[in-house]
Amino acid sequence: MFFSINLVRPCFWVAAILCLISLNASAQNNKTQFPAPDQVPDTGKVGFPVMPVIHGSGEYLTLRECIDYALVHQPALNQSFINTDIARTSNAINLAAWLPQVNASGNLVHYIQQTNNNISTNAGSGTTTGAGSITGVRSNYANTFIPELSITQSIVSPGLLYAAKSAPLLVKQAKQVTDSTKIYLVSSVSKAFYNVLLTLQQINVLKEDTTRLGKSLRDAYHQYKGGIADETDYLQATITLSNSKTQLKQAKENLVPQYAALKQLMGYQPEKEFNVSIDTVQMMNDVRIDTAKGLQYENRIEYKQIQTRKDLQAQLTSYYKYAFLPTVSGFFNYGLQFANNRFSDLLSGSNPSSSVGLSLSIPIFTGFARTHNIHKSRLQEQLINWDETNLKLGIYKEYATSMANYKSNLYSFQEQQKNVGMAKRVYFVVNLQYKQGVVAYLNVITAESNLITAEINYTNSLFQLLSSKIDLQKAMGDITY
Repeated sequence: MFFSINLVRPCFWVAAILCLISLNASAQNNKTQFPAPDQVPDTGKVGFPVMPVIHGSGEYLTLRECIDYALVHQPALNQSFINTDIARTSNAINLAAWLPQVNASGNLVHYIQQTNNNISTNAGSGTTTGAGSITGVRSNYANTFIPELSITQSIVSPGLLYAAKSAPLLVKQAKQVTDSTKIYLVSSVSKAFYNVLLTLQQINVLKEDTTRLGKSLRDAYHQYKGGIADETDYLQATITLSNSKTQLKQAKENLVPQYAALKQLMGYQPEKEFNVSIDTVQMMNDVRIDTAKGLQYENRIEYKQIQTRKDLQAQLTSYYKYAFLPTVSGFFNYGLQFANNRFSDLLSGSNPSSSVGLSLSIPIFTGFARTHNIHKSRLQEQLINWDETNLKLGIYKEYATSMANYKSNLYSFQEQQKNVGMAKRVYFVVNLQYKQGVVAYLNVITAESNLITAEINYTNSLFQLLSSKIDLQKAMGDITY
């Protein structure tokens, strides 16, 4: 009896197991049928960075070529070149008074009525003013014509001396504005170039992610159809793939305004297209900079500009100091006098006259204007000195901030570089474990999310490091052009 009972129990458990298998198969047949996943294109890795897809053919420009193009075609820079030429031309205008000034004048007079007490004189009579100009005495001739040629030459002039001394400083000031514009262009074009590369690399990462997720989706679908996995794995894979596609679309759309910003900085024609190209080995070598180098204010273009302002203001103060000097100029006048009662015979005879001399003008009292101008100019010098102090404080703050950002971004870049390697290893192991049925699909999603986060963070840290290096070079005054 005991033996028969032991034989019946195994039969009972076998029957129960067969029943459960049958019910599971029936339930599997009654599940909602999901369509097979779309065939996700196998984009693979297309290199670093991804090149944008453009309509028609376009040239490939490196960072150096983009900068060189901007230094030739950028409107603001070309305007600064023109302003430098304008400064030179303005100096030439201001210094033109050192050259002889030649003027011609003439008076043609017809007397309609004369008084009876006019004294009859010859046509050549006249008086000479202290300045050398000839004023004809009214005669008994009805028609007179007196042409005159006058030449003046400045000998001593405080205003012209100031113009001569300040002329090279004004040109230097205009050139420094051009240099400042070049530095801005180099840093701005570099950052815009790196922004485009960053987005392109993000597209590259998201394409790789889409490829991996597409493969995971197909695996989850086949495991679901085979009854190995639940439908939630397939649904989770579909959601994750959809999110990755959305991010990829957004990255592609973000590329358009970033290219437009780069074109604007370069002065590149909007209707033309170009691709960016970079030497990745050189780029990785360029992330380093000598942080032990100290800050030197005189390397900054802003410091040079404020020194030029100080020199110009000192010249203005000196001009006001020596404004009491006399103004001396020489003159020569030559004139002809024509007179006749008949207008048709007016030019039949003439009487010449000429004179030469010096003109002297001494400011004796100007209502203390010169003293007030000197005081005002010295106050303006003090303002510039305080501007210099404030500038140094700002430069040091900019230097300290950029140095801290660079060191922080360098550390972040090194750590993110390690994280990418570990995230790839984790994803490989977890994905393999899932295929063997060891772990749930949630672990795969987590590993995939960590991998793409690590890759995106690595890409961001790389280009943040490059941008912070540009800021540090700008703060130290080491940007070349």
